[in-house]
Amino acid sequence: MAHDSFITIKKQLILMKKLILFAIAVSALFLFSTQNGMSQAKRKLSKPASEWKKILTPNQYEIMVESGTEIPYKNAYWNNHEKGVYVSAATGEVLFSSDDKYDSHTGWPSFVKPVDASKIAIVQDNSLGMSRDEVIEKSTGLHLGHVFDDGPTDRGGKRYCMNSGALKFIKK
Repeated sequence: MAHDSFITIKKQLILMKKLILFAIAVSALFLFSTQNGMSQAKRKLSKPASEWKKILTPNQYEIMVESGTEIPYKNAYWNNHEKGVYVSAATGEVLFSSDDKYDSHTGWPSFVKPVDASKIAIVQDNSLGMSRDEVIEKSTGLHLGHVFDDGPTDRGGKRYCMNSGALKFIKK
């Protein structure tokens, strides 16, 4: 009798272990799918990714096509204080101005607003297990960064947190 109880407990433990492994596998699959391409699926690129790969540098491609994010404080424009405009690295369209740039202490170039709101679009980004507002270039569908509601309140309250690799700076 005691032997039968031991076998039943052992079978239950094996079943529990299998259920836990299954739950881990499903969770990993969910996280992988949301980190790789969920935001890209919500945006239509104006050209196939293979075409952008021929036009953009590897860094620009990673950021703009694959929705990558630069390392904070290790990018070209986070600490740029020169006067000028920031244009799309893909199209040359003027997107942001140094007049609207501020130090958000995040390590990325941050702006209170775009130069022309019709040049960008905001789409929901559910990658990395969170919901954020992704900023894309409207004409191309390419990823630029994200916008948050923690910007300077006296300047509209928005923080357009952009990737330097998605931009080129043109000095005035």
